[in-house]
Amino acid sequence: MTREVTSLADLVAQVQALPVAEGRARRLVALAGAPGSGKSTLAELLVEALCANGTGAAVVPMDGFHLDNRLLSEMDLRDRKGAPESFDQAGFQRLIAAMAIEEEVIYPEFDRARDIAIAGAARVDAGVEVAVVEGNYLMFDAPGWRDLAALWDLSARVDVPRDLLRERLVARWQAYGLSDAEAEARAEGNDMVNADRVAAAALPADVIWKGETE
Repeated sequence: MTREVTSLADLVAQVQALPVAEGRARRLVALAGAPGSGKSTLAELLVEALCANGTGAAVVPMDGFHLDNRLLSEMDLRDRKGAPESFDQAGFQRLIAAMAIEEEVIYPEFDRARDIAIAGAARVDAGVEVAVVEGNYLMFDAPGWRDLAALWDLSARVDVPRDLLRERLVARWQAYGLSDAEAEARAEGNDMVNADRVAAAALPADVIWKGETE
């Protein structure tokens, strides 16, 4: 049964109440949502609160599994970077499966300023009792992606109105130096297309986050 949550303290309590299943190294929490929904901010707030309450936690972003721009160009997907097909879904799923059972796991991180993924750039170690994974397609009903749902101990979707998403995404690209027209084109031509795909194929989540994230 899906529950709406607006309080960070409530979300923290739900995470801390999760049992560690036999044979598992840690609990896995998914924060899913569209681009610009505030997933990254909520993930950082959740991890900070968990650590403050004595639970070792870390954020694990999905973005490190972006395919390289050279490969995207070969696949004619350069302009659709961020779409489901522009990620190494199988590699990401292997990471999630490994985090569930292995005490230490190395994974890639995405350098947004350079627009590249960096292999072996981050680590989940034995002190991480809760891995908070954030990404667009963690609860996405499409081949391969839907198999992730069975790996989460708790899944949460960040729910933000479409007009607010667009406003945030335009502001994001303006902050990267794009003109107003360029930022609007980038948001509408790619990010909002991906946001609509996320909304249209969303699997049921345990929690719907309705609180403030930005």
